[in-house]
Amino acid sequence: MQPPSSVQQLTFLVLLVLPGISYQYLRERWRGPVPGESQFGERVLRAITASVALNAVYAAAIGPQLLDTFRTGKGLQYTALAAHPRAVGLWSLALFLAVPAAAAAAVSWWQRRRAVAVYRPAPTAWDHLFGAADNGAPCFIRARLKDGTWVGGWYGTRSYASGYPHGADLFLEWAYEMSPDGGFGAPVTGTAGLYLRVENIDVLELVRAPAPADGPDDEGTSADARGADARGTAE
Repeated sequence: MQPPSSVQQLTFLVLLVLPGISYQYLRERWRGPVPGESQFGERVLRAITASVALNAVYAAAIGPQLLDTFRTGKGLQYTALAAHPRAVGLWSLALFLAVPAAAAAAVSWWQRRRAVAVYRPAPTAWDHLFGAADNGAPCFIRARLKDGTWVGGWYGTRSYASGYPHGADLFLEWAYEMSPDGGFGAPVTGTAGLYLRVENIDVLELVRAPAPADGPDDEGTSADARGADARGTAE
C-alpha cells in the first residue's frame, strides 16, 4: 500500500477513515472488545464501513449545505477552505468527532441494555482489585503460595500494586508472621516490606479490619494493634 502522494489523496483518505476510526475507538472503549473484532484487519474493515455509512449520512443530510459553505465561483477549491478556517474547524469537529462519538455512545448503550454480562474497562481482575478507589483502601492481605505457605502483610499508602500491561506483583509495606492455617500473628521484627509475584500465589485475600486511632505509622494505627485486629477479623 502506497502512502498518499497528493493533497487530494490525503483528503480523501481522511474523509474515508477518520469518522469510522473515531466511532470504532469510542465504541470499543465504552462497550469493550468482542471476539469478532480480535483481528486488526477486522477492526480496520469495520472502521472503514462505519466511515462509509457516516459519510453517506453526511452527504444525504447536509451535503448541499457543505458545498454552499465552501463553494466559490470556480467551484470547490482549497483556497475556499483556507478562507474559512473557523468553519472548517467546526465542521471537522462535528463530522469527525462529535457525530461518531454520539453514534458510538448510542450503539454502546443499546448493546449494554441487551448484554448479559457487564463490561468493565479494567483489563484484568488484578487491575480491578487494586485500581478501584474502594478496593485500593488500606487493608490486610494474606496469600497462600503454591507450596502451601501463608504470607501476609499490611497494604497501606506506601504499598504498591503493579498494573497492566506489566506483570502483576505486589509490595506490602509491613509483613506479619502467619500461622499454618493463614491466621495473622505478630508483625515481623524489623520488616521493611513484603514482595509478592502473582505467579507464585495460589490464593490471595483482602481482609478488612477496624483501625485504632493510636500508633506511629501513616495510617494512624500501630503494627501491634493492626495485628490484633487482623487476628480478630480472621477468626
